Amino acid sequence: MKLSIVIVNYNVKYFLEQAIYSVKKACNGIESEIIVVDNNSVDGSCEMVKNKFANDVIFIENKVNLGFSKANNQAIKISKGEYILLLNPDTVVEETCFKKVIEFLDNTPDAGSVGVKMIDGSGKFLPESKRGLPTPTVAFYKIFGLAALFPKSKRFGKYHLGFLDKNKTHKVDVLAGAFMMLRKTVLDKIGFLDEDYFMYGEDIDLSYRVTKAGFFNYYFPDTTIIHYKGESTKKTSVNFVFTFYRAMIIFAQKHYSQKHAQTFGILINFAIYLRAAAAIIIRIAKNIYLPIIDFILILSSMYLISQIYSSFKYDTYSAYSLNTVLLNSSVYSILWMLGLYLAGAYNKRKTFLSVTKGILAGSLAIAVLYAFLDDSYRFSRAIIVLGTVSSIIMAYFDRFMLYWLKSGKISFSFSSSLRTAIVGNYNEVNRVQDLLVKSKAKADYFGFISIDNKSVNDDQYLGNVSQLSEIVDVLKIEEIIFCSKDLAASQIIEWMGRMKQQELLFKIVPEESLFIIGSNNKNTPGDFYTIELNLSLSKAWEQQKKRIFDILFAFFILPFIPIIGLIIKNKIQFLKNWGQVLLGEKTWVGYAKADNIKLLPNLRQGVLNPIDNLTGKSYNPITIQKLNFLYAKDYSVEKDFLILIRSLRSWGN
Repeated sequence: MKLSIVIVNYNVKYFLEQAIYSVKKACNGIESEIIVVDNNSVDGSCEMVKNKFANDVIFIENKVNLGFSKANNQAIKISKGEYILLLNPDTVVEETCFKKVIEFLDNTPDAGSVGVKMIDGSGKFLPESKRGLPTPTVAFYKIFGLAALFPKSKRFGKYHLGFLDKNKTHKVDVLAGAFMMLRKTVLDKIGFLDEDYFMYGEDIDLSYRVTKAGFFNYYFPDTTIIHYKGESTKKTSVNFVFTFYRAMIIFAQKHYSQKHAQTFGILINFAIYLRAAAAIIIRIAKNIYLPIIDFILILSSMYLISQIYSSFKYDTYSAYSLNTVLLNSSVYSILWMLGLYLAGAYNKRKTFLSVTKGILAGSLAIAVLYAFLDDSYRFSRAIIVLGTVSSIIMAYFDRFMLYWLKSGKISFSFSSSLRTAIVGNYNEVNRVQDLLVKSKAKADYFGFISIDNKSVNDDQYLGNVSQLSEIVDVLKIEEIIFCSKDLAASQIIEWMGRMKQQELLFKIVPEESLFIIGSNNKNTPGDFYTIELNLSLSKAWEQQKKRIFDILFAFFILPFIPIIGLIIKNKIQFLKNWGQVLLGEKTWVGYAKADNIKLLPNLRQGVLNPIDNLTGKSYNPITIQKLNFLYAKDYSVEKDFLILIRSLRSWGN
C-alpha cells in the first residue's frame, strides 16, 4: 500500500466530515487507507463517522482523551502504507495534493518528511508551514516581538523562516503536524511520536529526530491545503498557553544541553506568565467594558442636563459651580450603576426590566443622599428626574447597540435562545424534547446525554453523564434539563454542585409531579411542566450583590436607628445584629432552619429568614425546605428589602 492517512479528531465533527470528503477525492487512483482516531469527542463525531464513512475509514474510538501523540501512534501501528500522512481534521486538501507529495518523496531519497503550503480559511498564508528550530535565541526573538517586527530578517525571522520564499521548495528544520507526510521506514528507524507530549510540540520533536537520523524535512509549496487554524485546538484559553509552552520545555530538556535547557526554560516561563497575564486582562476587559460605557454615557448626559437646565432656568450655564456639577454627576452616576449591578443588568442573561429597576433603585439612593446634602451641593430635583430618565435611555441605548453589533438584530430581552442539553435515558429524553417543542420553550436543543456508558446510535447523542462537564465546555451549553425519572435527586444535586462555576441554568422534569428537585410528592404541584433549578445564590455575583446590599442597608437605616428602637422590643440584640451584618458575620436575610440547608449555596446566619415574611402561620418541615429552596432559586435584592420592611419588628430577634 502506498499511503496511510492518519486523522486524530477531538470535537470538530463538521470539520472532520469535510476533511474526510476531501481526502477521499485526493486518494483517487492511489492505493491508500484512511485511519480516523477519535479522542473521546462529545460533539457527535463518532456517530457521524460510523453513519457516513463506515466503509471508507478504519475507525478507532477511544473512550478517554489519550492526547495527540498516543492517538497518532495507535493508527501508525496498524497502518500499511509506505508513506504515513499525519493530517489535522480541520483541513481541506486539493484533489492532486497526495499525488504531488508522493511523487516528490519518490524522487527525493533524502526526504524523511514533507510539509506543504497552508492557508487559513480566509486564504491567508500560514507562516507555520515552515519553521526553524526553537533554540533559546530563536525563542527570545519570538517572545519579545523581534520576529514579528522583522519577519524577513535572517537573524530575527528564524522562527517562521520568513526570509525563505514561501513559493519555493526548501529544506527546513520543523514541519507542522497539521500536514506531515513521512516515510514509514524513517518512522520505524527513529520511533513514532513521543508520547511525553500530550498536545503541541510533538511535530517539532519528530522533525528534529528526522534530521538527526540523516534525513531532511522539506517544505513543498507546489500544493496547498486549507487549515482552519485553531478549530481543532481552541487556542484562546490560558490552558493552551500552559500546554503549548510546557511542550517547549519538554523538547528543550530532551534535546538541549543542561545550560541551554535552563535558559530556554527561563524564557518559556516568562512567556507563560506574559501570555497568561494578557489572557486575564482580556477577560477582565470583557467583564467591565459595559459598566465603563454606562458610566461614560450616564456621566456625560448628567453633565449636559445640568448645563442645559441651568441655562433654561437661570439664563446662565454657571448657576452651579463646576465642582458641584462634576461631583454630583459622578456620585449620581455611580449610584445608578450600583443600582444596575444590584438589579442584575450586568449579568450574562440580563432582562429588559433589570435596567429600569436598577436605575430606579439608584434614584432612590440618590433621594436618600439628597436629604443629607448641604444646599450648596444640591442639584434641582428636576435635574435628578431628568437624569433618571436619561440614564434609563442611555443604559438601554448601549445595550441595544452592543446586542445589534453582536447579533445583527434588535431584542427586548438582550439574549438569544438557550443552548440546551437533556440528561436522561433515550425514551424519557424524547418525551422531554416533545415538551420543549409544544411549550415553545426558549431553548436551542443541541442533544442529549445518557446516564450510562452505553453509546447510542443517534445524531443527537452527545455522550454519557461522566462527560457532562466536558460537553458543557466544548458545546457552550447554557441550560441542562435533568430527567428525574432516570436520575435521583442526589445525583442531580451532585452534578449541579460540580458545575456551579460554569454559569449554567438547570431545570428538572419530574416523571409525574412538578415538585422541586424532582420529588414525586403528589401534594406539591407546580405551575409549569418543568421547575427551574437555576439557584441564583449559587452565582458569585449574586452573593456579592447580597453583601453589598447588606452594607448599604445597614448605612441606610443608621440615621433612623433611634426611631427603629421605639418599634423593636429587643434593642440590644438589634444593635448587635446591625454590627454583625456590617462586619460580615451575619446577613440580613438567611435561611430558615431546615434539613436541606447543606444542599443550598452557603449563606451567613440571617437576622431574618423567608418565614419571617409570612407572619402568623406555622409550616411543616417540607414546606420550610421548599421556601428555603425558592429563596435561593429566585433570590433578588428586592426580595431581601421586602422581607426586611415587612418584618421590621423582628430585627432584634
